[in-house]
Amino acid sequence: METIGTWWMWTGFFTIVLVMLAIDLLVVGGGKQHRVSLREAAGWSVIWVAVSLAFAGALWFYLDASLGREIANQKALEYITGYLIEKSLAVDNVFVWLMLFSFFAIPLELQKRVLVLGVLGAIVLRTVMIFAGVWLIAQFHWLLYVFGAFLLITGIKMWWFADEKPDLANNPLIRWIRRHMKVTDTLHGERFFISRNEGGRLVRYATPLFLVLVLVEISDLIFAVDSIPAIFAITTDPFIVLTSNVFAILGLRAMYFLLADMADRFALLKYGLAIVLMFIGVKMLLIDIYPIPVLFSLGVVAAIIGTSIVLSLRQARPVESGQG
Repeated sequence: METIGTWWMWTGFFTIVLVMLAIDLLVVGGGKQHRVSLREAAGWSVIWVAVSLAFAGALWFYLDASLGREIANQKALEYITGYLIEKSLAVDNVFVWLMLFSFFAIPLELQKRVLVLGVLGAIVLRTVMIFAGVWLIAQFHWLLYVFGAFLLITGIKMWWFADEKPDLANNPLIRWIRRHMKVTDTLHGERFFISRNEGGRLVRYATPLFLVLVLVEISDLIFAVDSIPAIFAITTDPFIVLTSNVFAILGLRAMYFLLADMADRFALLKYGLAIVLMFIGVKMLLIDIYPIPVLFSLGVVAAIIGTSIVLSLRQARPVESGQG
């Protein structure tokens, strides 16, 4: 595996992540039951983006001094492009979370704990998947074509089924859990399991909050299968892939609470994400024929996401004024 990451760069990265998580969980109260306000969500969204960009700046300055301006520009650009791609694709994950919490009627004050565990699980899962993916690509270069075809097909399917609503009531995983575990009909605070006395013995029950946690983790696994190959279209350096991916994930929870009341305004965003996946898939398929420059890829992804957001807001405006 060719990488710019040294042992102390890896150590510094994980130290930053652990410190930021500790501040979020212990100082701000991420581990306690409380309703996340729009102000708190906006503040943490700004903080996570600022930390991510500061990391890009520190990476550029170090590489500029040690490996030269050309390498510094290339790696910093790869990091920012990977971060933007992951951040963009993560929006679809946010929409799924909104649907899950709505279906199970999980109040806002109970959602934060689920998302904290969901994000921590996502970091561990993606770390394993990224190193496995980098190793596989190093051994079997043709896998890039497989990933490219997969992303192209996934993008087409996302476009085709953009307006489809999943049938959670008949979800196979939920039905399997309910057949193999006892599940309560009501929530019990932030508890995932409770014990009930039945016939003189304690019987363990899962709560609906546990079902939501399982589905949140499964949804991230599914989205990781899309987003990680997408970043491999930009770079196969594990340090760049992992750092851009993790920093994007760390801001997911804040972004969720920021968008929780505005999701309906971004009706066209899924179409934009579908086009991004198709573009990245084509880029991977052309990698040995015509390598598309990273700067061009960054501009295309930013333009697609920006355009879909603007068009979504323009489409939502007449509806809101009509309701008033």
